[in-house]
Amino acid sequence: MPYQAAIQRSAPTAFLFLVDQSGSMGDRMSTSEKTKAQFVSDVLNRTFMNLVTRCTKADGVRDYFELGVIGYGNGNAQNSLHGPLGAKILNPISAIEAAPLRVEDRKRKVDDGAGGVIEQSVKFPVWFEPQANGDTPMCQAIRLAGAELAAWCDSHPDSYPPTVLHVTDGESTDGDPEQLADTLRQFSTNDGSVLLLNLHVSAQGGSSVSFPAGEGNLPDQYAKLLFRMSSQLPEHLVKAVQDKGQQVSFESRGYIFNAEAGEIADFFDIGTRPSQLR
Repeated sequence: MPYQAAIQRSAPTAFLFLVDQSGSMGDRMSTSEKTKAQFVSDVLNRTFMNLVTRCTKADGVRDYFELGVIGYGNGNAQNSLHGPLGAKILNPISAIEAAPLRVEDRKRKVDDGAGGVIEQSVKFPVWFEPQANGDTPMCQAIRLAGAELAAWCDSHPDSYPPTVLHVTDGESTDGDPEQLADTLRQFSTNDGSVLLLNLHVSAQGGSSVSFPAGEGNLPDQYAKLLFRMSSQLPEHLVKAVQDKGQQVSFESRGYIFNAEAGEIADFFDIGTRPSQLR
């Protein structure tokens, strides 16, 4: 069965985030004061922090993962990490840990142990900044991801295959991305093909649809397109979704329509859970 390779320093895996940065990502979330761009940025930075924590052992940060972000908007798709991380798209997680843009002091509410809630100051590293400008060159972003991951798979034949987590709220403005997504999903290591998971932060009203097994409950052609672009969930990700209390089957695909705040956080958490670390 594929998607069972152990993750180790000699055979890491890769997580590549594709983030829509078009003008409509400046709209506010329906359940938050933050814009879509701001909320996705916060969740992505928290995901980086959590992945660093998972790779931190007594001897330091072990390079189980390589991470990268491609942002697209305003007519361009490009590496959205900067400073020392700007030279290439995928960077080992030890390099990620060493080079945040800044570390902010933020407040979070915690249980005070006596039935109340208090605010606690926490350090929050920031690697990725929110942007929301212009159009939606999704095809360009997928092409760039494909070139990066084709080379990565060739150089890591025994690794758990890369995972692409794509967040978008709008229709592609530079062509039909479906065939490009099909090509992206065909790149593979000996352990399986690239996984493409799509999170649709839709402007359309209505209930969310999480990890469907078919197109029937999706409201429009664009939602159905993103569903078709998405990979079928491997067994360990089916279990990860079930552990979140959601209904899912072995026919389900890695797609969420009309995602709200909690589902965005769950999407990043589920998508960054490879089978096993060593």
